[in-house]
Amino acid sequence: MKLVIFPLLFITAGLYAQFDSTAYKLAQTIQASTLRDHIYKLASPEFEGRETGTEGNHKARLYIESQFKADGIKPIASDTNYFQDVAFTSIKWASISLTISGVVMEHMRDFVCNPQLFPVSPETLNVSSLLFLGYGIDDPAYSDYAGVDVKGKNIVIYNREPQTSDGRYKITGTNEPSPWTKDVIKKINLAKEKGVASLWIIDNQFKDHVVSYKKAVVGGDNLMGDPTDLLKTQIPVVFIAPIQDERLLGKKYKKVEKLKSKIDKTGKPYKVTVPTSIQWTGQHDIKTTTGANVMAYIEGTDPVKKNEVVVVSAHYDHLGMRGKDIYFGADDNASGTSAVLEIAQAMEIAKSKGEGPKRSVLCILMTGEEKGLLGSQYYAEHPVFPLANTVADVNIDMIGRIDTKHTDANYTYVIGSDRLSTALHAINENANKTYTHLQLDYTYNADDDPNRFYYRSDHYNFAKNGIPAIFFFSGVHEDYHRPTDTPDKIMFDKATTIAQLAFYTAWELANREERIKVDVVGRN
Repeated sequence: MKLVIFPLLFITAGLYAQFDSTAYKLAQTIQASTLRDHIYKLASPEFEGRETGTEGNHKARLYIESQFKADGIKPIASDTNYFQDVAFTSIKWASISLTISGVVMEHMRDFVCNPQLFPVSPETLNVSSLLFLGYGIDDPAYSDYAGVDVKGKNIVIYNREPQTSDGRYKITGTNEPSPWTKDVIKKINLAKEKGVASLWIIDNQFKDHVVSYKKAVVGGDNLMGDPTDLLKTQIPVVFIAPIQDERLLGKKYKKVEKLKSKIDKTGKPYKVTVPTSIQWTGQHDIKTTTGANVMAYIEGTDPVKKNEVVVVSAHYDHLGMRGKDIYFGADDNASGTSAVLEIAQAMEIAKSKGEGPKRSVLCILMTGEEKGLLGSQYYAEHPVFPLANTVADVNIDMIGRIDTKHTDANYTYVIGSDRLSTALHAINENANKTYTHLQLDYTYNADDDPNRFYYRSDHYNFAKNGIPAIFFFSGVHEDYHRPTDTPDKIMFDKATTIAQLAFYTAWELANREERIKVDVVGRN
């Protein structure tokens, strides 16, 4: 039987890609037992959920550093430590209130104000009239602003765009909405340019948007120098829940509703002045905290190719504590962090034996991902190697569990591999067919993925800068972003196989003769 099976396996592997015995031996150093040790440590009570800016996060980065040192992996050649310091500015509300016609509104239920979209001054706002200005659009196909002087006026708009009863949008002329619907910041920036005093948006997607608004209001951190400089450029922006539109518009409510219907029907703009009684007060709470990306560098062995860099990334931060509850973040993302530690060790073993990699490999454990991909954003804005020399990013985020869409654990979601480079996609496919034999699920790679996972992990800050990126992910589960995301629930064999696939892909990127090319347009 052995004489039959072995040749068949060799032939099967040869059909897909040339079997690399060196890569195979190195991948076997990525072991479930070591991943288990890392995950139990990173997701232990000692690290208190690893929230950026906290002592628990600091302890986690020191642990990561200690593992790089133990494996003999050096920091960047021009530096003396493994850390890239990142300053985060937290902008929250110290207090906020809104009263309309004598009735007190509840923040996050009746209205939402993003503190990052609101000026520090004034701290009080009294409005006696609003100018209803349709959808607040200025486009060649349709304009609410044409011929209207809005400077210094408080305006109220709806958050979509004109749409006929048969579903066609005025701007595009099709059933597909324009960016005026998809990106509310476009309307906010326009109102600022026009000199509007304040912008009130009746938000018929309020429930869908409140989660993203809440992230900014409750835990909103950003990268910036002096935050007051940014806030000085803002105008007051208030999102109103549809259940409060009648209270906001008062006696003109029915009039505005009719005008909105006429706009949709005729595609022509209408406006009307709306008497109201609004009192808003608010005070910002602005704090600065620090964090760090942790980086380990395996210099390439080829004298020319070593100037090109393959990045392997994961984020090590999580949500920290809420009261006495620790959000352990075992899957999100102690699993990915542990995989990168193992991949870095495998690359260093190869280098110590003189077996490669030819190109340099930079392993980055990012902070601030849960704050809005801020650690990777900072790296992309302050790269230690030029982005032009960065070949690709191999990103790992949540690889230790199974979601409700699968009954077999032998799978991984693959996101982004073909968005910029057909070669990156083929490399990963061939590596899987040759070595790991996982089911590669591309569900979340679809352009119309409602979850928008492509935009929600650290690889995106490379991809948006034109660097091919691939993201390994096993999906969300009932413990996602809950204190119950604990190490005892991790499928260590599953995580190991996905980590090995990520290694094989990174290894090929670092050793192939030709650097992969960006050859896909229009999918990023």
